[in-house]
Amino acid sequence: MRLSLNLTNSSSIKLLQITDTHLFAPEDGSLLNVITLDSFQAVLGAIIEKKFQFDVIVATGDISQDHSEESYQHFVDSISVLKQPCFWLAGNHDYKPSMAGFFRPKKIFNLEHAFLSENWQIIILDSQVFGVSYGHLSKQQMLLLDSILREYHHHHTLILLHHHPILVGSDWLDRHALKDSIEFWQILRKYSNVKAILCGHVHQNIDRDIQNIRVLSAPSTCIQFKPNSKHFALDRLSPGWREIELYDDGSISTQVHRLMSTYFLPDLNTNGY
Repeated sequence: MRLSLNLTNSSSIKLLQITDTHLFAPEDGSLLNVITLDSFQAVLGAIIEKKFQFDVIVATGDISQDHSEESYQHFVDSISVLKQPCFWLAGNHDYKPSMAGFFRPKKIFNLEHAFLSENWQIIILDSQVFGVSYGHLSKQQMLLLDSILREYHHHHTLILLHHHPILVGSDWLDRHALKDSIEFWQILRKYSNVKAILCGHVHQNIDRDIQNIRVLSAPSTCIQFKPNSKHFALDRLSPGWREIELYDDGSISTQVHRLMSTYFLPDLNTNGY
């Protein structure tokens, strides 16, 4: 599905990235001692309080932890406090048949391609391999990526997917990265219009420059993974979100923000989930 938003009210487009909410059917559903609906709603409250003006929300996967329709309903109900449209995609914990019932015209979109303006487009890729933690892009997804970049090569491009297409330096987490990242980067090398890649999955702030392309991830709205860890480890950092501004000339500015409170501290002694 393709959408044209034509956000041309200013010389830039502002995005809000929300990721890895890990919601449950019960409102008090807890992930490693964090009630994920409470932490998600606290993040939304902080965004409203900060008065950040943005055009689009991007939710980069792992919306649900338990596959339930109720968990997706919690997301839709909660995100409705923000009036902007939301693009979401599936992560490894998501269940696409449950997600399918919650697309909302003018609010929740499941897209492959969107024109944000005359200058910017988003390509949204599905890296989910159901039942496993690592990511993979099918031949169809690779062809989609290549064809859009070729056909609309004059548009600055932001790519969204759940799984990280680079190694982040944590051995346990990098085993669950995008498995066909070499093929993915081979396609990108053919084009000069890809400006940034936005992913979820890693529950931490990543901002790196690879082949003149920014590779970005955001904090989870619940638990945070400790960077550069050989084995599974949690961080003491608070839940957060990323703000991104896309300029007409193809440049990008971005900031990560977190809750000031340390209330949502997970069980740091756990070995996984």
